[in-house]
Amino acid sequence: MLFSLSASTHQLACKQKQNERQALIDSLPAAYSAPLSLQEQKIHALSIPQIVSQCDSGSLSPSTILSAYAKKSLRSHKATNCLSDVMFGQALASSSVGGWGPGFDGSDASSTDTIRDRSLLGVPVSIKDTVNVVGHDTTIGYSSNVGKPATTSASIVRLLQDAGAIVHAKTTVPIGLLSIETISDVFGTTRNPHNLDFTPGGSSGGGAALLASGGSKIEIGSDIGGSVRIPAHFCGIYSLKGSAGRFPSWGCATSMKGLEGIPIVSAPMASTLDDLSEFWKRVVLSEPWQYDHTCVPLPWRSLNLQDEGRKLKWGIMWDDGSIPPTPACRRALSTVAAALRKQGHEVVDFHPPDVVAGLQTGYKLLLADGGHQVASPLQSGESLVGPAVGLLALFNLPRIVKKVLAFFTRRSDPFTAGLYETMHPRTLLEDREAIVERDEYRARWHEKWISEGLDFVLTVPHPLPAIEHGASEKATLMSVGYTFLFSLLDYTAGVFPVTKVDKDVDALPADFESTAEFKSLNSVAKGAYSVYDAQKMHGLPLGVQIVGRRMEEEKVLEGMKVAVAALKEHGLSPDIGVIDF
Repeated sequence: MLFSLSASTHQLACKQKQNERQALIDSLPAAYSAPLSLQEQKIHALSIPQIVSQCDSGSLSPSTILSAYAKKSLRSHKATNCLSDVMFGQALASSSVGGWGPGFDGSDASSTDTIRDRSLLGVPVSIKDTVNVVGHDTTIGYSSNVGKPATTSASIVRLLQDAGAIVHAKTTVPIGLLSIETISDVFGTTRNPHNLDFTPGGSSGGGAALLASGGSKIEIGSDIGGSVRIPAHFCGIYSLKGSAGRFPSWGCATSMKGLEGIPIVSAPMASTLDDLSEFWKRVVLSEPWQYDHTCVPLPWRSLNLQDEGRKLKWGIMWDDGSIPPTPACRRALSTVAAALRKQGHEVVDFHPPDVVAGLQTGYKLLLADGGHQVASPLQSGESLVGPAVGLLALFNLPRIVKKVLAFFTRRSDPFTAGLYETMHPRTLLEDREAIVERDEYRARWHEKWISEGLDFVLTVPHPLPAIEHGASEKATLMSVGYTFLFSLLDYTAGVFPVTKVDKDVDALPADFESTAEFKSLNSVAKGAYSVYDAQKMHGLPLGVQIVGRRMEEEKVLEGMKVAVAALKEHGLSPDIGVIDF
């Protein structure tokens, strides 16, 4: 129980937000609680081009599309607690759908962009809590941000509305965003549609859960350490994080304002690869640099690697040097590698520049202030999710204590010793030195990539499948190395589903903890492996991460298509499908 006035303020703010959310849901027309009609079921099977085409011809109405997705959204929320805000009522009014239908002449348009391009007409899009929308809170999971609605909308929201999209909901995030679980006192715990005892990931976990249960066509998330890629892996959907400046991100909130060392980017997720690719294309064709001064004016560059028939070179990065993939995740990666080889592609083991050293540079940049900025909005009685608490505590231990710990652990566990030496607040000069380290590391990757003639790198998105609620304390934030690495490099990186956990194939040996393999793991990896249980995880999705170089979004999307086609050619069905609640 919380006794102080400040703590009471925290509780009241959380209750206020939860009551507001429920009141919005309760005020919706009763029709939204009815079963989906046959027409609404068919709408859910339409691709983005089909939705736009039928809306343009007038054969589909905005209210029908909204009804189809609102019903699914509410069902999903009831099961998973994935919505932070419901915007069904204003979704049509704020979009350029007033002139819906074949007679549209642009007279009702909100801008000349609408007249030129309604390329997302009728497409339901949900957005992460962090994306600003006029009149709606952007809490980042902090109770101190409740009741402070945004006064301007993010650049991506304005683009979507001008293009005719239906922005119908905001989705849950973990407090402060630094988490692979989606949980906060403000919103509660968000659950994975594939197994409600497991997390959908973080920090874009609410959006991933909504997509995986059919409540949206596209989700706009954000990514700095894997925040769209890990949820995509955990929930069996698709995502693509572009390089900084390729996708509109201005007007999206973060718990680390002003962070320049590692790009924080907005990024979409989708339940199908075709929708993800089509959405990326249509956003770039809408000239996002006209909406967002941080966007690079780089037009869409069409290519089709499948039609070209060129054999590609794929490098497999099996291990990030900190946590080896668990059996299920390694099997997914091996499955993709084998399928590509059967298609005649060149698949090689890739040994990149020292990944651990690169990650340590990333940690220096990410929390150069010792986590002060992430922790400062907390009210009394409120805390970050467990792993972030532990990480910040490590950062703020006296350096002499960490030096002693590093000395005694270096021989038996050099990885953990390196963390003790790396994790401390930095001066301005030290931060600039870390930027130099980052740039030198990026140069080493560039040279290695070019010298090996790679088209793509493949890795696991995370060493674990989705984990049970509360298990992130043992998995720790160090487990995001496979995704965080490519944010540090500012490379293009996507995730696509491959298969599911199989309790019979993917189980660890019963005596695993007594084996030499287990004893060789560092303490961080042992913690991660302690939450792996193929029996409990049976049936959970497994994804693979595909990586290209900077500004190669079109190529990586095409690479995803090549890999998925290879899987299908060999009798595998990577499309996990949505869960119907």
